[in-house]
Amino acid sequence: MHYTGMQTAEEALVRLCELESGVSAHYLVEEDGTVHALVDEKDCAWHAGKSFWRGQRDVNPISIGIEVVNPGHECGYRAFPEAQMKSVAALSLDIIRHHKIAPRDVVAHSDIAPQRKEDPGELFNWQWLARQGVGLWPGKRGRGIEKGRTLKIDDSGDAVLKMQSDLAEYGYDVAHDGVFDEATRKVVVAFQRHFRPSDIAGAWDEASEAALAGLLGMR
Repeated sequence: MHYTGMQTAEEALVRLCELESGVSAHYLVEEDGTVHALVDEKDCAWHAGKSFWRGQRDVNPISIGIEVVNPGHECGYRAFPEAQMKSVAALSLDIIRHHKIAPRDVVAHSDIAPQRKEDPGELFNWQWLARQGVGLWPGKRGRGIEKGRTLKIDDSGDAVLKMQSDLAEYGYDVAHDGVFDEATRKVVVAFQRHFRPSDIAGAWDEASEAALAGLLGMR
């Protein structure tokens, strides 16, 4: 899932259809729910860029890219309309059934490229999509870190290493060194944009830990 990050759907459609742009996606979903099929699902589209998920580098050849029209964080980021989300859900369900995609493999651009991407962002309604059968949402949450404890940038030690290991187990590309550096923080932010969007500052708190534990228990 991506957002277009452009002012209008027309601009995005032109860019996705221009050979010179070097960017393409299988589908584009407008704010009114209109769906444009741009690349056949059997063909590779160039939507992911430098990417990683669950051990696979270069996600382009193994994924279906859906561009969701939204101006993005730099051009007036806003909520995704109901009609648009309903079309995303219906389209995604068809893709999931056809390709037998596991729920944990329905991901954001920011999940597969956390160091450089933030789309579709914290306003994208992942929780509602999961209720429609698209992706996962942590329902019954597992036990988190010690109550009131927060891990933040420049922390280090076993608790940070466990956080990194659990994020990697779920699918993220993250270091395993027990150091909460800026690269690790960006992975945490990506996780929060998807699964804990109420606070995306990048500190690893009890709610984030519990959400991840719940997800790991749902696989």
